[in-house]
Amino acid sequence: MSTQYSSSQSPLSYRDAGVDIEAGDALVDRIKPFAKKTMRPEVLGGIGGFGALFRLSEKYREPVLVSGTDGVGTKLRLAFMLDRHDTVGQDLVAMSVNDILVQGAEPLFFLDYFACGKLDVDTAASVVQGIARGCELAGCALIGGETAEMPGMYPDGEYDLAGFAVGAVEKSEIIDGTRIVPGDVVLGLASSGAHSNGFSLIRKIIEVCEADLAADFHGRSLGDALLEPTRIYVKPLLQVFRELPGAVKGLAHITGGGLTENVPRILGEDLVARIEARCWTLPPLFQWLQEAGQVEDREMRRVFNCGIGMVVVVSEADTDVVAAKLAGAGETVYRIGRIDRRGVGEAQCVVG
Repeated sequence: MSTQYSSSQSPLSYRDAGVDIEAGDALVDRIKPFAKKTMRPEVLGGIGGFGALFRLSEKYREPVLVSGTDGVGTKLRLAFMLDRHDTVGQDLVAMSVNDILVQGAEPLFFLDYFACGKLDVDTAASVVQGIARGCELAGCALIGGETAEMPGMYPDGEYDLAGFAVGAVEKSEIIDGTRIVPGDVVLGLASSGAHSNGFSLIRKIIEVCEADLAADFHGRSLGDALLEPTRIYVKPLLQVFRELPGAVKGLAHITGGGLTENVPRILGEDLVARIEARCWTLPPLFQWLQEAGQVEDREMRRVFNCGIGMVVVVSEADTDVVAAKLAGAGETVYRIGRIDRRGVGEAQCVVG
């Protein structure tokens, strides 16, 4: 059955509806070189198939797959404000690979989801280049993703990001915190900034104090300091896992909830982590946020990482060698506390 059109009506296309297929094709061509740099031997095929293929290495006897998914949160709004899109891709990767790392898993591959109202190829390519950079830092392959152009869903110039990582760990080498005992030492690895948490409060502070994001802040702009991408801890910690098997008893990625809410996730009910805030200096960015927003200490510690992006729990006997390995791999390491028996009604992470 044929459809009749009025003589004045022109045939409609997907472009008329707001979707530019050619722009999508151009983006795929732009990002292929970025993805190619992240490839691993286990990847079968390349970008562009209906599904991504990955052959699990034969080095595992009893492999357990570990997966994690996340986004960048309202840090994206700051990227929109500054028209800076080259760092949020690394944030996206970091949030997932750091999460699966805490269970001892090596990140193997990553997929992303980029959604917008109207596709800007330059902006999307900048974002994906950052994603590829994050994958390189984590040693995982960017093997696929989805770009969704959805007219009417997002304002012009805005987009959303999500992604997920899959890793693997030998079943006998899973790190789950069950070996943590009183007397163990808590090490803290320095963060690179606010990472990707607390940006709703950060944006409120900027609004209330009318902060100038272009103003000098310790040798760079305040905006650049706030957009500093999330640190990826994968390669240094994987090196420790390989060279000092069993030395790491527990790991906590310090994201939303800060130290006070993330460290308890790896502790038994009868244990408490006693953290000494004097063991590291609150970085200038967090000092500024606290002063500009008049944020109380307790609120700072449950919203921001306050300079510690990853917590590592080891025995007293292994402390020095683990700290030295991590420092040698480029991490800034602090001895920030110890594990103790938990008192009745006591919180599982006490920061003093």
